[in-house]
Order: sequence, then C-alpha cells, then structure tokens
Amino acid sequence: MVGRASLKLSLSWLLIGAASVQAYGVESDYERIWQHAVLYENAASDAWLNRFALSGRAQGDYVWFDADEGDYDDLRWRRFRFGFTGDFANNLKIQVEGDFDLNNSPGDLYNRLTDAYLGWRWHPDHQIKLLKHSAGFTLDGYTSSKQLLTPERNNLTNNLWFTAEYFTGASLAGKPEKRWSYKAGLFASDDSDEIGIDGASYFTLVSTSYDMATDLGLDTALVNLDYVYNDKDPRANTRNFSHVVSLSSRWEQGNWGVWSDLSAGDGYYAQSDLWGVVLMPFYSLSKRTQLVARYTHLDSDSDNGVRLNRYESSVISGRGDDYSEYFMGLNLFFYGHRFKWQTGLQYTRMKDNADDGGEYDGWGLTSGLRIYW
Repeated sequence: MVGRASLKLSLSWLLIGAASVQAYGVESDYERIWQHAVLYENAASDAWLNRFALSGRAQGDYVWFDADEGDYDDLRWRRFRFGFTGDFANNLKIQVEGDFDLNNSPGDLYNRLTDAYLGWRWHPDHQIKLLKHSAGFTLDGYTSSKQLLTPERNNLTNNLWFTAEYFTGASLAGKPEKRWSYKAGLFASDDSDEIGIDGASYFTLVSTSYDMATDLGLDTALVNLDYVYNDKDPRANTRNFSHVVSLSSRWEQGNWGVWSDLSAGDGYYAQSDLWGVVLMPFYSLSKRTQLVARYTHLDSDSDNGVRLNRYESSVISGRGDDYSEYFMGLNLFFYGHRFKWQTGLQYTRMKDNADDGGEYDGWGLTSGLRIYW
C-alpha cells in the first residue's frame, strides 16, 4: 500500500510538472533540473577526477489487460534504479547502480546490483568493461530501457534474451573503422544479486554492426548481427538456449523510421527451438510526439516453447507454441528520452497446441512515465 500510494503521488507530481513546462515550452528548465545530478565536474587535463554524477531511472506503469482467459490491472513502479558514475583520469570510469522495488515496504526495497563495473577506454574508439554490466543482444535487448520506443520490450526479446541483463564478466567494444563496430564478451551465468562468477557456468556474446547511412543517404541505416553461445547449466540465470542468433536493423530518415529483428534460438532441456520476427515502424509528428506500431510473431518447434510477456503472464502462466502481437503506441517527449510518457494498446493471441493452459486471446493497455538522469 505504501508503494502504491507513493506511486500515485509521484505520477501526479510528474504529470503536473510536465504539463506546466510543456505549456510554456521551456526545455531549459529541464536542463537546469538535470544538472543537479552532476555533483562534481573538472575539465582540467591534470585532474584525477573529471566528473562525478548521480545516475538512475524511475518508471511507473498503469496497466489493464482483458483476455478471454482472465483480466489484470495494476498501478505500480516498473523500475527504480539509483547509483553513481565517476569519470577519472586516463579514461577510467566506474559505475555502480542498484535496483530497488518501490512496490515493497521501506525495509524491503533493495533487489540487486545492476551495473557495478570498471571501464577503461584506452583508445577513443575502443573500450573494455570488467565486472557486472549489461549483456545486450536482440533488438530490444541491446536497447536500454531508457531508450525504448514502447513501454515494454517486445516478446521476441523476452523469450530469447537473458532478461536478468546484468552479469559479471568482461567485454570489449569498439569501432575499428567508420562503418564497422563490434562487441565481444564472456560472462558468468551466475544468478547472484551482486557480483558472482562461480554459481553456474558461462556464456559468450559476439556482436557486429555495419553502418550504411552514408552509402544510402539516410540518417540511420544500421544492421546488427548477434551470436550467443550459452553453456548448458541448470543453475544458470539465463534462458534455456544453447545458441541464439539475431539479425536486427534500424532504418531512419527524417520523421520516419523502421526497426526490425529476426532471431532464433536452439533450446535445451524442456525448451523447444524457437524463432521470431519483429517489425516496428514509427513516425514523429513533431519533436515531442511520436507514433509507433509493432508486429511480433513467435513460433516454437514443439509444444509450450513460447512464453507470454510480463503483464500478459499475470493473466495466465501457461505457455504456447504460436504467438502474435499487434501494437499501436504514442510517445510524448517532454525532455527527450530523459522524461517521456508512453502509452500503448495491443492485441495478443497465443495458440496452445498442447491445450494445457497456454492459450491467450485479449487486449492490453499500458501507460507509463519514464525518467532517467
């Protein structure tokens, strides 16, 4: 009750603030507010600490889902994370951020560490990260929740990506030449809430991207290929896929854009092989208003290979084998992605060949505020 009441109060305050600034169109007011997160800054070349700032995100949702199989509605904190970043001499960086559940009582807020890593950029185009950080793959998996165009990640990512997201490991990322970029990482599949490397096995992630924007005369033309090898371990905090391949793309020109994802996974244990596709066009009516559509389809080779997304699974917990979703959404950007209001209406249908509780047919509405600093 405490978390629910605080969410209502916070959402009301945020809406009033957003409406007042929107009415006057004073984006500089937001800039001044956000600058308070920077606690220290020193641009001198001989400074050992260049910048120290607070980091985090707050996301609240109202959801309503009504299906033939049941219904679900709620007002809740979707995410709340808080921590800091420090930029030091010699291009060293430290970030520590924790995840907190504000729906819980005050004495039970802390969930886990998300980011807890040391980064070093030894070259302007290459960097390394050590310890706990994001292992992103698939279109919505490598897109931060701060930058999503929809309130929830698509269900292809939900099924194939390792939704714990933050794992202890080491990764390299860089851009060896103008068009090509890469990322490669080795991570422990440990389910520790903090830093852990010995509770399970490991997985590897290799990604490469090719930028064709200049060649095609577009604002954005990016194709990304991800490959994951996941060593089989019943203790792993990952999805049960030994191999995952994802081919995603982002195409944007002016007000228009289309993002896509074609992915497949090789399942183990009771998890069937699975493939899926996502197509997401969008159009910006103005700097602050954006329309988004999305089609998602998933298919598994065997029964019960597909799971529903977060809020649909609150209606039924079963799985199916054939999933389709049609989504339409509206984004209102008060201060870019730093402060936005996202609303989406979706129709979802999942078939269940085994007829054991996984069939789903219904509508859903999600509306939420997203803020990060």
